Amino acid sequence: MRIGRKHLMLDTSWQRFSNCLGVDPDLFFPERGASTREAKEVCRACVVQHDCLEFALQNSEKFGIWGGMSERERRRIRRARALERQGRLAPAQAAQATPVALSS
Repeated sequence: MRIGRKHLMLDTSWQRFSNCLGVDPDLFFPERGASTREAKEVCRACVVQHDCLEFALQNSEKFGIWGGMSERERRRIRRARALERQGRLAPAQAAQATPVALSS
């Protein structure tokens, strides 16, 4: 589905396989300055971590931990991908913005 220039990813079927299913959502939306370590630990071994991260990136999720990454970390990936699309960043450099665990 397209809304304006953004493409919204609506398929959420991956969520039923997530490690966070049944976990208190507050864990993934910590107060400003609070630790994200516990939420990222839940994500670390999740089989749908990549799908979750891509969902957040495609839908411009502004808050919370998605795919094991904070908004700041996701913003870095979006910026690198935008530069790559503009031809201002080599694909190898853009790949460095994405964690190795998620690139395979």
